[in-house]
Amino acid sequence: MKKIILFFILLFQLANATEKDSLQFRSPFAKFHDFLEDDCDACGCSASGGSMGFASMLNSNFIGIRYFNQNYKSTDGLYSNSLWYTENFNTTQVWARIPVRENLQVSVLLPYHSHNRVTATGNQAISGLGDVTLLAMYRLYQTHKDSTYLVHTWQMDGGLKLPTGKFNETNSGAINPSFQLGTGSWDYLLATEYIVRRKQFGLNTLLNYIIKTENQKSYRFGNQLNYATTFFYLYEKDAFSFAPQIGLAGENYESNYQYGQKLNKTAGNALFGKLGFEVGRNAFSLGVNAMLPIKQNLTGGNVEANYRWSVNLNYSL
Repeated sequence: MKKIILFFILLFQLANATEKDSLQFRSPFAKFHDFLEDDCDACGCSASGGSMGFASMLNSNFIGIRYFNQNYKSTDGLYSNSLWYTENFNTTQVWARIPVRENLQVSVLLPYHSHNRVTATGNQAISGLGDVTLLAMYRLYQTHKDSTYLVHTWQMDGGLKLPTGKFNETNSGAINPSFQLGTGSWDYLLATEYIVRRKQFGLNTLLNYIIKTENQKSYRFGNQLNYATTFFYLYEKDAFSFAPQIGLAGENYESNYQYGQKLNKTAGNALFGKLGFEVGRNAFSLGVNAMLPIKQNLTGGNVEANYRWSVNLNYSL
């Protein structure tokens, strides 16, 4: 099942629940987008995909490269006429999904970040290796394609984010404390995803929770809850595949802590609309996706998300 994809959606996970009894089963959790984003903290800290997902909808097992951009604006909020400054988070990521045994896959994410922002004292830029993520994905249940009116797929996931990205203690005191290459902490990911399909049409829902620990600088980013629902259509003919997608994705961030003390105005939430598609031919796939905020309240209103978009190229294993 060598499919190729071009995903220009705005959803971070989405999937194609196809029945396969071999190791190369099609992951129902395609597009573990932005949600399970291992090190994607509030406002993009060391973003590695988060709502952009951990998988492709057309490739169940693959290796590829992905680029994504997140744009924000921030202000100190001290005065009603305080200036707003632009922040750009850029990530180039090598990612792969590898079959281990039937119903079990392992995902690896290796991000490189290049972030920049404008401040009252001038431009600031950081770049370097981000936090590496390892994720195990197990398919608990899937109905056979031709045995029922609806095809159901249920998957559970668990993973670990390694503190391979540099954490700068000075930046943690900025308006947007997520202007970092990494969290500097060992973080844990738990997720569940459910997909229901009727012929070419399907609905994907996802819920995941990221548990963040204190780093060596006595700083801890708040735990993160993500949820999403995506409606998709899958067209397949010979070696060609096409999957347009549309949906919603939400993120909730708890407060950050430093030296055991809760930091004010570090919690937040955001709801995004997502739109896109994936297209593929033979073993290669190309994708693009985008997200726009519908409603948000980040860091007490001092940070606003503008947009997110990504592009990827995969090779099916």
